[in-house]
Order: sequence, then C-alpha cells, then structure tokens
Amino acid sequence: MNSMNGTGIVAGPASDQTSHTHRLRRLAGTGFIATLAAMVATTLAAALAQAVGVDFEVPDGGETIPLSGFAVVTGFFSVVGIVIAVALLRWSARPAKRFVWTAVSLTAISLVPPLLSGADTATTTALLGLHLVAATVMIPTLARSLRTRTD
Repeated sequence: MNSMNGTGIVAGPASDQTSHTHRLRRLAGTGFIATLAAMVATTLAAALAQAVGVDFEVPDGGETIPLSGFAVVTGFFSVVGIVIAVALLRWSARPAKRFVWTAVSLTAISLVPPLLSGADTATTTALLGLHLVAATVMIPTLARSLRTRTD
C-alpha cells in the first residue's frame, strides 16, 4: 500500500523496486569487471605455463589449446556464473550462500574433464590450476556482491 508523507511525496513499493534494480545492475557490473579480470588472469597464467614448457596439447585430436581459447572459455563460463548469481539474487532468500555452494560444486565438476582428457601430467595440472584461478577471481567477487545483512 502506498502512503503520502508530510511532504506530499508518495512512498511505497517503487522504492523497493528501485533498490532491487540497483542491486542487480551493481551485481552485473561487478560481475563483468570480474570476468575481464578472470580472463586476463587465466590467459596470463596459461602464457606463463607455456613459457615453462606446458604444451596444452590435448590427445583428442592432438590439437594445442591456443591462449585465446583460455580467455574465451573463461569469459563464457564467468558470464554463466553471473547469470546464476543474478537468478539467485532475484529468487533466493540467501543468494550469497546458495551461490557459493553452487559455484564451488560447478568448479569441482569442471575439474573432471582435464583429468579425463588424456593429456600429459603438466598439461593436466596446468588446466586444473587454470580452472581454480578463474574460480578464485569470480566466486568471492560475486559472493561479496550478493551478501545482505541476513547472510
């Protein structure tokens, strides 16, 4: 129900909607900045791994993963994380807690393909590390943006 205060200004649900929209925009903005940071971090870490001899050759097809591939995949899955965070902000009573649980679970699942790829030990270890680099940037940043006083 709307009410009129002493100044003649109507106060009501619209202010809650504005606050919620502001939180969504802030979360999306923070998420996209974190996505760029995660893309840079994983690409630099992959370049460093290549510099010390990791070839990133995956036996399935025998192709080498290019550095740009790390940035693209990191960007794509980071945006998926943002979408999950936005959905939880919208529909969950405890979005930060649910996001961390979901993101950590998905990160653990993402570690399986490198282990099954048949790549050499150095490549497998580097791929596992790169998954963790991206998660280390994205999960805490988005979780912090989702925190409320009740979380």
